Amino acid sequence: MPILGQNQYGKAENRVVRVTRDGATHHIKDLNVSVSLSGDMDEVHLSGSNANVLPTDTTKNTVYAFAKEHGIDSAEQFGIHLARHFVTGQEPIEKARIRIEEYSWTRIEAAGEGEHSFARQGQETRLTQITYDGSAWEVISGLKDLVVMNTTDSEFWGYVKDKYTTLPEAYDRILATQVSARWRFNWSDDAQEMPDWEESYDQTRKHLLSAFAETYSLSLQQTLFQMGARIVEHRDEIDEVRFALPNKHHFLVDLKPFGLKNDNEVYFAADRPYGLIEGTILRDGAEARIPADLPNL
Repeated sequence: MPILGQNQYGKAENRVVRVTRDGATHHIKDLNVSVSLSGDMDEVHLSGSNANVLPTDTTKNTVYAFAKEHGIDSAEQFGIHLARHFVTGQEPIEKARIRIEEYSWTRIEAAGEGEHSFARQGQETRLTQITYDGSAWEVISGLKDLVVMNTTDSEFWGYVKDKYTTLPEAYDRILATQVSARWRFNWSDDAQEMPDWEESYDQTRKHLLSAFAETYSLSLQQTLFQMGARIVEHRDEIDEVRFALPNKHHFLVDLKPFGLKNDNEVYFAADRPYGLIEGTILRDGAEARIPADLPNL
């Protein structure tokens, strides 16, 4: 006999742009918000009764209304407002998961009155996932599509070789990757002091980048660990960091047929296939909770 298993529903990818007008100076928050709700939803699956179902259209409307009513101080704070509302406002809803992507804009400095012109900032995307079950919170934030490169201070040699190995050892190579990172906060209870979400994101990103730049790398795995360790050591509010780092391979072009010497100057940037390095760094005593499959966050 078939039995209903885990289920959830909601409205995905609600795009909301909130403009805050501080006189002639404006500020932008640009979010993509996905809401998933779960709880006492057996009957809608088994008999088709919608008695416990809050329409997904209502969840969409709530996102836009909350952007006005509460503003958007940070992606995390906005997600917390939404999750609390859905779990405490509707008895059948026992758990809410809010996933948010945030797109960055930089101010265009221009002559004239007012500061209201912006340019979209690259392809990097800020992320957060808020989960609330009525008593405990889980906040996992992060970023994706942050492309970084070191043009030296990277080697790769001494690896296992078999009859299929053709890769030459490298003692001075380009190290580049497109960072996908998630970090889990140890804030889980309303009784705890809430982190400063904006400051936390800015500083965590700063430590991630500093570790990448300052590590003399003998492997991308070593760099991954140093990036996570730097975050855990400097950000007390974070217990766990997980990375997925695709190796953006740069291969030296053979210029000898043209009578030219390639002294680590001209490279071919290959987009695929690529090495994919993944790993989790934990605070001592902390439990790993971020799923290994990062794209699902």
